Amino acid sequence: MIQEQVSADLRHRLKEVFGYGSFRGNQEAIITNLLEGRNTFVIMPTGAGKSLCYQLPALMMEGTAIVISPLIALMKNQVDQLNAFGVNAQFLNSTLTKAELNRVKKDTLDRQVRLLYVAPESLTKEDNIAFLREAQISFVAVDEAHCISEWGHDFRPEYRRIKSIIEQIGNYPIIALTATATPKVQLDIQKNLQMEEADLFKSSFNRSNLHYEVRPKQNTKKQLIKFIKNHKGKSGIVYCLSRKKVEEIAELLRVNDIKALPYHAGLDGDVRIKNQDAFLSEDADVIVATIAFGMGIDKPDVRFVVHYDTPKSLEGYYQETGRAGRDGLEGHCLMFYSPEDILKLEKFNKDKSVTERENAKYLLGEMSAYAESAVCRRRQLLQYFGERYPDHLCGEGGGCDNCNPPKERHIDAKEKVLWVLKAVSCTGQRFGTDHLVNIIRGVEEQHVVSYEHNKLEVFGKGKDLTELECRSIVRQTMLFEYLEKDIDNMASGCLKMTEKGERFLERPTPVTFYKDHDYSNTESDNDEGGEGASGTESVPQGNAFDEALYEMLRALRKKVAKQKNLPPYVIFQDPSLEEMATTYPTTIQELSQINGVGLSKAQKFGNSFVELIAKYVEENDITTAADVVVKSTVNKSKTKIFIIQQIDRKVDLEEIAEAKGIALGAVIEEIEHICYSGTKLNLDYYIDQIMDEDRQDEVFEYFMSAESDNIGAALHALGDEEYSEEELRLMRIKFLSEVAL
Repeated sequence: MIQEQVSADLRHRLKEVFGYGSFRGNQEAIITNLLEGRNTFVIMPTGAGKSLCYQLPALMMEGTAIVISPLIALMKNQVDQLNAFGVNAQFLNSTLTKAELNRVKKDTLDRQVRLLYVAPESLTKEDNIAFLREAQISFVAVDEAHCISEWGHDFRPEYRRIKSIIEQIGNYPIIALTATATPKVQLDIQKNLQMEEADLFKSSFNRSNLHYEVRPKQNTKKQLIKFIKNHKGKSGIVYCLSRKKVEEIAELLRVNDIKALPYHAGLDGDVRIKNQDAFLSEDADVIVATIAFGMGIDKPDVRFVVHYDTPKSLEGYYQETGRAGRDGLEGHCLMFYSPEDILKLEKFNKDKSVTERENAKYLLGEMSAYAESAVCRRRQLLQYFGERYPDHLCGEGGGCDNCNPPKERHIDAKEKVLWVLKAVSCTGQRFGTDHLVNIIRGVEEQHVVSYEHNKLEVFGKGKDLTELECRSIVRQTMLFEYLEKDIDNMASGCLKMTEKGERFLERPTPVTFYKDHDYSNTESDNDEGGEGASGTESVPQGNAFDEALYEMLRALRKKVAKQKNLPPYVIFQDPSLEEMATTYPTTIQELSQINGVGLSKAQKFGNSFVELIAKYVEENDITTAADVVVKSTVNKSKTKIFIIQQIDRKVDLEEIAEAKGIALGAVIEEIEHICYSGTKLNLDYYIDQIMDEDRQDEVFEYFMSAESDNIGAALHALGDEEYSEEELRLMRIKFLSEVAL
């Protein structure tokens, strides 16, 4: 009867204060457990309602609940929300003035504050500890509890001291909450908080409404612009690893007519708050942020989360993607991946301690494996957090790019799985992936030899496999539950046999494995190449362009060149045609944004080209350049402007080079960029000093009849003893300025 009354009271307060008619998942059981004074450990995915698990009990108990929270943004957001609900909540952190700090303390001591959010750094201060000793405390909530664990993705040393500080304040029930905890992290949190006996409430990590997708880092800015424009007017977050990249991408989106704002710890506090509020109030559609943004932000309608850079860990990735679709509706989680990103992140860890380096390497390895594997992404994520995903493929609703449509698979991997399991069994189940791969591939590495594992029957059975192929086999043997991680030996990455694996070893059956994605063609941060003077992103290499349209453009170029009695390359060069066949410019303005074109050349030669493209686009129902051309974010051409001004004043190129502190060759290269972008330059004053008229005429005539403007071909045809490369490059500039522009 008492239990029924408590439940009724809880539901009444839930509806009265928060407006919800019922609890979700384990919420009621968690709250009841805490109200009964028991230590409580909650593992619940982002968006499942963790904060309610301590906010509602705070209203039901006498005194003030202390909420230890790692981020000022998180505190502000939750305090603002609670105050809007009529709940007196305050925070204690470094942003408060002395007067504000004293007011918060007074209100708390007067028992007016129901929830007091405290930063872990503030909790350690002696005067705050003394103040909290005097206050009437109901319980302590440790939010984002994964920050305690060195095996977590966002380790905070201050969190390791929480238990000792709580003991100084008094003996209170503790509720620890996190959205991301592998079995190893879970044990670490409980041990550090000395709450091994705590009641554990673990919800499923499966977010069925989210769609997971990984794309290679190729022309990433262009892909990003197109992706966001396909979600026009919807709220989204773009995560970058550095503050500099945040600023760059936010500006990129802004100039491409997307309402985006930056958010990172380097911004002034007022600016951060203003940008966060603009996102929450829908004055901005997109926030570009470091991982500092989003923890505890209660915006239910985030429709997409993009990781522009590869995250540092699967825990971080999962938590950040979990900020999409918190209202239960669809959410798209897109990650751009490059192995180069992983290598770069490993370099960032070189100055850390050996333990930290090993931990970071392990987390990056898991991140890389997730991106490269063609196995269902949902299955990989859930298995990482110790949860079995029974379905073979994830559903159509959320799904992932590996399941919809299914990726290419090996026909039979039975023999390879046997190699892996035999290697694990013969080595006493005491080694990790690296060691097992070396055994299977027959690599006589130091540890393999010292343990005499080069004498095992399975040694070298997979000598024809590449290292990546062999790693994939080991990983999928684990994903399909023949192996599991040894939690007690996580540092060494030990793998143990499961019962399923032991049964397979005794009686092998056919096994189908997936072929991994190939990311060898990706790029890292500098994926867009050098700055194009036209102010657009460079064209992807390879056959990323529309080959049918490309051939039509080549035919048109040949026709125009013949009409004007000019070499085809003078009209437009091949890379420019490739970009036209990628971005489909249908106006002269759009055509002028193509690298190597510029406005003057577009106006001079472009009408027939845009007419052809417009007709092709209409007939084939194609997305046009307006959706995919990326406008430059910043004008980086101060050097170019300087050079143009000096050439107008007829200053010798050597003097320009000396003034800028660069080589003459670099000045000529800048001039070439200027020329290819469509700006006409008159270098006669300089060329006349170094070449007589007859030699100039000979080179000019060569370029007029040549099939291309390649300097190597020109040197071969004209004689490298007669002309220098510098002379021919300058004459090519003169030729293009007079004929093509």
